[in-house]
Amino acid sequence: MVSQTAVKEKKARAVKKTTTKTKTRAKSKAKPKKNLVIVESPSKAKTIEKYLGKSYKVVASIGHIRDLPKSTMGVDIENDYQPKYINIRGKGDVIKSLKKDAKASKHVYLASDPDREGEAIAWHLAHILDLNLDDSDNRVVFNEITKDAVKEAFKHPRKIDMDLVDAQQARRILDRLVGYSLSPILWKKVKKGLSAGRVQSIALGLVIKREQEIQSFEPDEYWSLDTMFKKGRTKFKSTFYGLDNKKTTLPDNDAVQNVLKKIDKTQPFNVTNVVSKDRKRNPQPPFTTSTMQQAANTQLNFKTRKTMMAAQQLYEGINLGGKNGTVGLITYMRTDSTRLSETAKSEATTFIHDEYGEEFVAAKPIQGKKQEGAQDAHEAIRPTSVFRTPSSVKDKLTSEQFKLYQLIWSRFVASQMTPEILATMAVTIEQNGVTFKANGSQTKFAGFTKAYPAAKSKDNKLPALEIGDALDMLTMSPEQHFTQPPARYTEATLVRALEENGVGRPSTYAATIETIQRRAYVRLDTKKFVPTELGELVQNTVQEFFPDVTNIKFTAQVEADLDSVEAGQKYWVKVVDEFFTPFSKELEVAEKEMEKVVLKDELAGYDCDICGAPMLTKLGRYGKFHACSRFPDCRNTQTIVEEIGLLCPKCKTGQIVERKTKRGRTFYGCSRYPECDFVSWDKPNEKTLPDGTTPKEDSEETKKDQDNTVKTSD
Repeated sequence: MVSQTAVKEKKARAVKKTTTKTKTRAKSKAKPKKNLVIVESPSKAKTIEKYLGKSYKVVASIGHIRDLPKSTMGVDIENDYQPKYINIRGKGDVIKSLKKDAKASKHVYLASDPDREGEAIAWHLAHILDLNLDDSDNRVVFNEITKDAVKEAFKHPRKIDMDLVDAQQARRILDRLVGYSLSPILWKKVKKGLSAGRVQSIALGLVIKREQEIQSFEPDEYWSLDTMFKKGRTKFKSTFYGLDNKKTTLPDNDAVQNVLKKIDKTQPFNVTNVVSKDRKRNPQPPFTTSTMQQAANTQLNFKTRKTMMAAQQLYEGINLGGKNGTVGLITYMRTDSTRLSETAKSEATTFIHDEYGEEFVAAKPIQGKKQEGAQDAHEAIRPTSVFRTPSSVKDKLTSEQFKLYQLIWSRFVASQMTPEILATMAVTIEQNGVTFKANGSQTKFAGFTKAYPAAKSKDNKLPALEIGDALDMLTMSPEQHFTQPPARYTEATLVRALEENGVGRPSTYAATIETIQRRAYVRLDTKKFVPTELGELVQNTVQEFFPDVTNIKFTAQVEADLDSVEAGQKYWVKVVDEFFTPFSKELEVAEKEMEKVVLKDELAGYDCDICGAPMLTKLGRYGKFHACSRFPDCRNTQTIVEEIGLLCPKCKTGQIVERKTKRGRTFYGCSRYPECDFVSWDKPNEKTLPDGTTPKEDSEETKKDQDNTVKTSD
């Protein structure tokens, strides 16, 4: 008889055997490990995962996961400026999830953006995930998010480029050293809440210098003398050129009267010279980050940040539906290069040939000049497929996305097309030694403007004229003018100025411009930057004790040094030390010698309507305002209302006054508010309508902006 113990042991062995078989079968059926790909944004992750297939899992780090701490300097100055990175607050769950995915994966690929910032993100991820930086080829870069580009990139992974990382790290440390050293001094000596920075100080300095030029500008008088001639039924305009075949200026009315005395209105004028020839207007090269920001500002009225947000969305991918799914519509939008790939050029040639005709295909497309200091790391901004026309994707895009995509697509296609050909005519008209000249032009061949209508020249057709023709003068219009001061900076022109001076990088301009506005160092007046008193106070203080920080050439040289770090030609610690050593001495001097700035309050000239105490004029974050002298017992405040010397176009009774919103934005309204609700964001003039709009054709600044928009190199 078998004992109960033996039966139990037999059953246990059977259960163990069954369990082992089950585990073996489960193990054999276990899914193979996937390759993990880490990018910055969730939308980018979805697009790339679709391209790579089932053997890849693509997740997002949602930007940086490590950075310098906000509460302290975070840089060990005594130990070769070593940064003290910490995990960014709020990223704990993301980091935990990334570590879990990395542990369960076959291989980890880091596919952040193809620039310094992206390389630094990849480096931080590698540290967090304990990836082998020396042996692993886990860095993948691509300039466009299309199926072919992404798949090709994964065939050629590389190691993390430490030169790129060091360049980004050096910039971050320099900006931290400047910002966290200057701000406490400004708080102590001037006012709490102030800040200063490297590129920020240059941008603010440009705005202030331009305002100083405007204030010191002394206008010179000059006159123009336009005439209207007629040949047959055609009238055309001409302009005074000179006397006795010599170019002559008209500095005052006496000079004009001297010319008028020589003219016999009863006699005809004679055409003495006619020059007809064809002139070519070349297209502009495709966009860089900077030129895209400028064109979007002037043509689309986009702020720099809005442009970059829309561009980021177009780059990361738009869901086009159907079998296409999500597709990146443009190449990487942070670039200073006008270079194009041979594939892009070939596709453009095919498209132009089929869409417009062989005569529109440029045999040798225009080559943009490489900016001094340009990194030239990526292609120009272009559509990922020229065959994906704006009209074909319009219903899948937001209004902002469509406008920007259309601008990018048109500029790229135009860059590969033939020049516009203009038939021009220059006519000289004389009588009694008085010379007038008229210039006409008419599009003879549309060329690149076929794809880029915004750049088309305006026709100014003259009648058929020949030497010896007699012309009747219909009218003569002498007009007094005064030379104008330089124009204030718009977002577009400020970006251009920063780029031309080699300060900052196009990817940083949006943040820089936003900072000086948020700090209320500048304000917008009719879309142009005006420095505030607070901005001038901060700039003057920084300039006195830290001249290098506000020196354009010095800052541009720092940018060049950072480029040298990226190229592996300079050690990043040396670049930082060359800046900080003299800067630290200036800090010591400022701490000892900078006197505390006393912001004195002035009497406003009237009493508080709540408690009767005198009102004071104070300097706040958004400029001057009136406040009760009994603050904090009485918290009555009043905005300062300034009349601009213009009658309200709506009620015809009140005066137009300048006001500010709670966030410091300037607008214009009627002094009789709330009885009259007239309001306008733009500064009104005599042509402004009751609804607050001003006809564009009456605005000289608008005309100038339009001219700049279509200007091309000959």
